[in-house]
Amino acid sequence: MKKYDFLIVGSGLFGSIFAYEAKKRGKSCLVIDKRDHVAGNIYTKEVEGIQVHWYGAHIFHTSNPEIWQYINQFAEFNRYTNSPIARYQDEVYNMPFNMNTFHALWGVFTPKEAKQKIEEELQDVQIENPKNLEEQAIKLVGETIYEKLVKGYTEKQWGKKATELPPFIIKRLPVRFTYDNNYFNDRYQGIPIGGYTQIIEKMLEGIPVRLNCDYFAEKEELDALAEKIVFTGPIDQFYAYQFGELEYRSLRFETEILEEENYQGNAVVNYTDYEVPYTRVIEHKHFEFLQGGKTVITREYPDTWTKEKEPYYPVNDEKNNQLYQTYRNRAKQDQNIIFGGRLGQYQYYDMDKVILEALNCVKENLN
Repeated sequence: MKKYDFLIVGSGLFGSIFAYEAKKRGKSCLVIDKRDHVAGNIYTKEVEGIQVHWYGAHIFHTSNPEIWQYINQFAEFNRYTNSPIARYQDEVYNMPFNMNTFHALWGVFTPKEAKQKIEEELQDVQIENPKNLEEQAIKLVGETIYEKLVKGYTEKQWGKKATELPPFIIKRLPVRFTYDNNYFNDRYQGIPIGGYTQIIEKMLEGIPVRLNCDYFAEKEELDALAEKIVFTGPIDQFYAYQFGELEYRSLRFETEILEEENYQGNAVVNYTDYEVPYTRVIEHKHFEFLQGGKTVITREYPDTWTKEKEPYYPVNDEKNNQLYQTYRNRAKQDQNIIFGGRLGQYQYYDMDKVILEALNCVKENLN
């Protein structure tokens, strides 16, 4: 007899939801994490009375009322609206691209005028079927916006020329002909008052958790403890890279306490010119509308991924997706292993999609 029904590798959102739902159904779980804390990349840590998003800004948003109700079991959310600012050299623009952006760029006032400016820029550019990100972006917003607000940021983020990146990456970028600085169109949006870590801690109440525990260093002993494994790390690492390495992008963070009340006047400022090495600066107190005292900022640097670094973003181009499919087919042969989350499923997921995937996984494996 095994000691646990499930060994859950990773205490992020996917693994913690699975553990919480399994416990409700009378199943026993052991959760392990290689870091010294729970919550994965949504981990928040209090510094100077401010909840610091330790691994980059996380704004919860969804249009699914069931997902919104589910996450609200664990925390009260504030009314934070994501309205990032883009800084290009000495110029400042609103994001997402909207009438405020177009007015600052061209002095236009109406949607008709803004569309005319974009159409004028496209007259000399014949792009029917965009073959890369550069062509897709220019077709969407014209050359001025592409050069100032897309090109440098994107090439920093992915570590490749925009002409080498697939066009679908830029399709997530909102473009609006309204004076609306809300980045998301979702019905529900906010940040948990008191940070995200409390959500995971509540999910894992009464469930044994081992931190600073490297699954691969103790694999034989850990595998012997449970009937099934829920693995939320990189699927290629699980199979010892037997078919080759999937590509990821990593990040590096520099967090600093400043002896001033308000550093940049906004939670997120994107730096879109290539010469600035970081992609954005996050000022965490603005997520919860805090006044007075000191402030904490984080500079976020894109980084080339190696096996020694944390994988943050899958590189979902055709080559990597085909390789992932090979690993996925291999995984189907293992009845006792469930892969989940961004890394286990090699997919970029927002938090609401992670919750949905986790709950679907629960239905498939626990009901």
